[in-house]
Amino acid sequence: MNSKFSIYFCVIFFFLGVNNTIFSQKEKPNIVIIYVDDLGFGDIGVNGAIGVKTPNIDKLAKNGLNFTDAHCSAATCTPSRYSLLTGSYAFRNNAAILEGDAPLIIDVKKETLPKMLQKAGYKTGVVGKWHLGLGKGKIDWNKRIPLGPKEVGFDYSFLIPATGDRVPTVFLENQEVVNLDPNDPISVSYGTRIEGYPWGFKHPELLKQHTDPYHQGAVINGISRIGYMKGGKDALWVDEKIPFVLSETANNFIEDNKENPFFLYFSLHDIHQPRIANIKFVESSTMGPRGDVIAQMDWCVGQITESLKKQNLLENTLIIFTSDNGPILDDGYLDYARELVGNHKPGGIYRGSKYSVYEAGTRMPTIVHWPKEVKPGKSSALLSQVDLYKSLACLVKQDIAKGAAPDSQDFLKSWLGKSNKGREFLLEEAYTYGLRMGNWKYIQPKNKPVPNWIVQKFVDPGFNKKVQLYNLDKDPSESKNVYKDYPKIVKKMEKKLNEIFNQ
Repeated sequence: MNSKFSIYFCVIFFFLGVNNTIFSQKEKPNIVIIYVDDLGFGDIGVNGAIGVKTPNIDKLAKNGLNFTDAHCSAATCTPSRYSLLTGSYAFRNNAAILEGDAPLIIDVKKETLPKMLQKAGYKTGVVGKWHLGLGKGKIDWNKRIPLGPKEVGFDYSFLIPATGDRVPTVFLENQEVVNLDPNDPISVSYGTRIEGYPWGFKHPELLKQHTDPYHQGAVINGISRIGYMKGGKDALWVDEKIPFVLSETANNFIEDNKENPFFLYFSLHDIHQPRIANIKFVESSTMGPRGDVIAQMDWCVGQITESLKKQNLLENTLIIFTSDNGPILDDGYLDYARELVGNHKPGGIYRGSKYSVYEAGTRMPTIVHWPKEVKPGKSSALLSQVDLYKSLACLVKQDIAKGAAPDSQDFLKSWLGKSNKGREFLLEEAYTYGLRMGNWKYIQPKNKPVPNWIVQKFVDPGFNKKVQLYNLDKDPSESKNVYKDYPKIVKKMEKKLNEIFNQ
C-alpha cells in the first residue's frame, strides 16, 4: 500500500470515528430530574389524591414506571438534596436545614452527580430551589457569589437561593442576582434586625397570610419571611409568577441544549410554603392554597414534557419525577391546609409527614418515564434517591471518582423496570433514624431532647425513647410496635445501623 493510499484511508477512518463518537453521544439519553418540594406520596392522582387533579403527572405514570416504595434519603429538604447530588448520606456532613445566607455545604473538591455527568459529555443545568448554601458565609449579594452550582458541576444555574419563605427573595442566574440595580444594594440578616422592608410582627395588616413568629421578618409581596432584608427592589420576585419564570427558564435550557445530551435538575418551589397560587390556579382544587399549588406544580411538569415533545426529545429523555421529603400541612403560614384537607391523605396510607421518621416522611411519589427504554407499569422495588448517582453513572458508562458517592449503589435495572431488586437495607434520616430491611422497619430510640417547635407543631414525628419495629407488610401505617416479639430482627437491624454510622 503506497503512502498516499494509506493517508487516504487514515483520513476516512478518522472521520468515521468522529462521526461514530458524535452519533453515540447524541444517542445518550437526556436526563431530567423534576424535584418537587414537600409533595407527599398521596398528593398525586395515580396515588389516590382527592380534591386535586394532576393530569400531567398521571400521564407520566401511565406511560412510565410508578414506584410504590422509593424514598428520599431524609425527611427534610437540605439533607435529601445533599444526598441526591453527592451520593452520600447527609449525616456524614451534618447537613441540616440551612438559613438563607448559609455557606455552601457541598465540598467543591469532590465529584458530584452533575460533575460525573459533565465528564460523560453532558451539559448540566439547575433551575429552581437550591437550599444547599452559597459562598463561604457572609454572602455579598451584590457581586457574583464565588461558590455555588458552577463549582458543584452545573454549567448553568437559575436559582431560588434557599426557600420561598426566606430572604433574599431574588433569583440568581449563574450566581448573580437577576435585575439588581447597583444603586440599590441588597443587605440580608438572619440575626440583627435591619431597617429596610417592613417587619411582619409590626405590620400584620400588610400580610396576605398570617404566620407563626418564626416567619415574621421582612414583608415582601405581602408575605412575611424568615430573616431581614434591605434593598434590591428591582430584583424582587413576585411569588405568583415563580412557576412561570422557572418553567420558561427550564424550557430555554432544553431549547439551548437540544443538540447534545443534557442533564436538567428542575427543582420546583411548589408545594413549599408560602403556598401562593397564581390566579390561573386559584380554586382549581377543593383544598385551598395547598391543593391549588399542587395543580400549579402539575402544570409545570406539563410544560417540561411539552417542551421535550416539541423538540422531539421526549422519546429519548429519562425523566425522574419525585419529591424531597414528605408532606406538611402546617409549616408556618395560615393557609388552612389542615382544615381543608377533607378526605385527602397527603401521605397516602402511610404514617408521618415531613420531619418524621415514619414512612410518609421519606416514601416519595416517584415516576420514571423514558419511552425508548421503560415499559409502563408499577414497581415495588425498595430504592433510595442516594442511589441515583451510581445508577446514572452506570447508564452513561462513566466511572465514579475515587471516594465519591460512598453510599450510592447501582440499581439502574430496577430504576428502568428491568428488575424488582431493591436495597437490602435502606436508611431513613430524620431527627432520629429509621432503617428498612425488606418489609421490616426499625426506628432508633431518641434519647436526646427534641426541639420544642417540632413537638408543638407535629403530633407524629416518630420520636420515642423505646425501640420501634414494624412489619409494613401487615402494618403499613406503623401502628403496632412489635419489637418485643422479634429480638433477633431488632438486633440485626441495630447492628446494620451502627455499621452504616461507622463506615
